[in-house]
Amino acid sequence: MALYEVGLVIGGIAVLGAVVLPRLLDRRPISFPIVYVLFGAVVFSLPLGLPTPNPLEYGSITERLTELGVIVALMGAGLKIDRVLGLRRWQSTWRLLAITMPLTIATAAILGWWALGLAVPAAVLVGAVVAPTDPVLAADVQVDPPQKGQSDEIRFALTSEAGLNDGLAFPFTYLAISMATLGVAPENWIVQWIAVDVFYKIVVGTVVGWVMGRLLARFVFNYPASTRLAESMGGAEALAATLIAYGVTELLGGYGFIAVFVAAVAIRGYEREHEYHDHLHNFSEVVERIVTAIVLVLFGGAVATGLLAALTWQAALVGLALVFVVRPVTGLIGLFGYPPERNAIAFFGIRGIGSFYYLAYGLNQATFSGADEIWALVGFVVLVSVVVHGITAHPVMRDLERELSSETPGE
Repeated sequence: MALYEVGLVIGGIAVLGAVVLPRLLDRRPISFPIVYVLFGAVVFSLPLGLPTPNPLEYGSITERLTELGVIVALMGAGLKIDRVLGLRRWQSTWRLLAITMPLTIATAAILGWWALGLAVPAAVLVGAVVAPTDPVLAADVQVDPPQKGQSDEIRFALTSEAGLNDGLAFPFTYLAISMATLGVAPENWIVQWIAVDVFYKIVVGTVVGWVMGRLLARFVFNYPASTRLAESMGGAEALAATLIAYGVTELLGGYGFIAVFVAAVAIRGYEREHEYHDHLHNFSEVVERIVTAIVLVLFGGAVATGLLAALTWQAALVGLALVFVVRPVTGLIGLFGYPPERNAIAFFGIRGIGSFYYLAYGLNQATFSGADEIWALVGFVVLVSVVVHGITAHPVMRDLERELSSETPGE
């Protein structure tokens, strides 16, 4: 059987699913990521002669594909945040980034070292990999498209956190890489890590993202489409902004993930009430869903063909602890005293494509002992997160919305 034609059929079904599933699964306690993972597991279990989608074997492809998935998701997340940027208005986001994320990284690294016997660099890599939350895999807990409402604290905090922590996990990934290549002793890497990997790269990502976002927004909104050809490409500027902001930042040695999200927020803040924001978001979402569908199908295939073979019972317990204990507890610590919906925010720390990217990137940059076990652990964490959060997202959010509505004065 011709593999190329089989691949076309599978790809076509995945794209069709990206269009159809949101309609079929609307208001049902199951998410489209679950369906895609199951589909991938079934397809790659059939005797079709398909190559095994082993991320260890195809490390470079895994890195690049998940990289694309993350940046288009970051643009989509930033474009639909209606809340104006500010220290007080984004308080829940800053708390999750400054408190919850470092605590998660430290706890995960300690569990990897103590419970799984990983070397320190590998344990730090695990911490960095499982820290970022996913900006796309749980649409039910994301804010709605621009100017469409549904911007309660839960949705806002989870969307903004996922948009920024995908970039802020990079310094800790570089920390693991530095330990693996230069040694664990801090004097071997501490100056370089703080000056370059923490300060320089974050600043460059933030500044370039904001500048590129404002420049692109000025062009988009000041030069509207005036021909049929231009109108047919409506919203494609979102993809252009994604690629330009990411590429320029990476060329300058900064964090492209941060730049893409910051650029999206900058674009969203320009001519805030303009109807063209819908076109930008819709185009970005189409690309996002297609790329996500491909990644999830391959992930399902990897699970079905042995990704979790190296998973020990100790690693499984650590994985369950990361989903059901570490994230909820660190989330509650970070949000202590604020806001009232902190329990739901702490629970929905969805792991996904970002974790795959960071792991592939780290393993492509340095040699870490127990790579197969780490992939099994991360794959298990993402699988549990996709299933648990995918099933619970809609009913939990529905009940919370009802509760908040009943508490609103005048309701």
